[in-house]
Amino acid sequence: MSRSDTRVVVAMSGGVDSSVAAALLVEAGYDVVGMMMRLWSDPTMGGAEHNRCCTPVQMNDARHIAEKLGIPFYVLDSKDIFRETVVQYFIDGHRDGFTPNPCLECNRRIRFDWLLRNALALDADFLATGHYARITKDDGGWRLRRGVDADKDQSYVLSVLGQEQLRRALFPVGEYPKSKVRKLAATLGFDVAGKRDSQDLCFLGKSDYRSFLRLHAPDVIAPGPIVNRDGLVLGQHQGLANYTIGQRKGLGISSREPLYVLAMDERRNALVVGARDQLGRDELVAENVNWVSGSPPAASFRADVKIRYRARSQPAEIEVMADGAMKARFDQPQRDITPGQAAVVYRGDICLGGGVIAKYENRSAAQNGSTHIA
Repeated sequence: MSRSDTRVVVAMSGGVDSSVAAALLVEAGYDVVGMMMRLWSDPTMGGAEHNRCCTPVQMNDARHIAEKLGIPFYVLDSKDIFRETVVQYFIDGHRDGFTPNPCLECNRRIRFDWLLRNALALDADFLATGHYARITKDDGGWRLRRGVDADKDQSYVLSVLGQEQLRRALFPVGEYPKSKVRKLAATLGFDVAGKRDSQDLCFLGKSDYRSFLRLHAPDVIAPGPIVNRDGLVLGQHQGLANYTIGQRKGLGISSREPLYVLAMDERRNALVVGARDQLGRDELVAENVNWVSGSPPAASFRADVKIRYRARSQPAEIEVMADGAMKARFDQPQRDITPGQAAVVYRGDICLGGGVIAKYENRSAAQNGSTHIA
């Protein structure tokens, strides 16, 4: 099949990355179709009536780019499914005492399921996005690799993908550094060349996640005790969702030494705090694990693990557990392991997969009979 007979639907957002992705595919000779999702946003949040990913300005920018490239452009109403999956996942995660990453669920359930199925319904062969990642193929199947630009690499949030998704996916800008992508946009005469990257959760409107949860899940903002590891009450927190692991400022308690958030105990609605040297954990368990190849490379193996999107990969011993979960034992304690975030496994630049962090502990504490799990 020639490229001119190969149809690619590009997920367009009106940003520089997806715009350049579309342009690269047009230049390569593909039959390109632009598609933008209209996503849910709560109009009561700061007066914003539109999701940050699909404001009228974003939509006009995407439509203008499509016209400039001479490709069709469609808007897909995705509000309901986005609210039912991604937004509810965010709410439920906080309700369970986690700090969820909704971008993972969006890629799993919206972009590479809902949007992909709609692309295939248009007789598309591929779905392309502006993610900074790469896809290759060898005897082991389709490989998900880090993007060329290490600072922009998004393989972490794509670790939920499997073989069926990767064989239908294209990431055109993954081969370029961000600076080159902006230069390409400027050369093409795209007004979006200098547009800032979006940082905040797209469905929050003009407010923040704490205000959002206060409205949609007030039970997770219920005050409760701040305690140390021995259970001594030191003060009162303003709702577990207001805090993150490793947080120091804004605790509202006085102490001779700085105190940090160690854990959230949702059963007691307690915020557990302690000294800096109590933060490190060298073992975690991740659940709902996805292996990109379809199966783990071995029952146990060495690899590098990222515990947050912006974190550096750290060496660890991986053990695949009988129930399908994954245990990672780090060579060195990690300060900010956070339940609800993803633990993503790498070998070199290849993303092997990952799962959602469910709990963590110290091996040394477990060996001494005093395991601490959050």
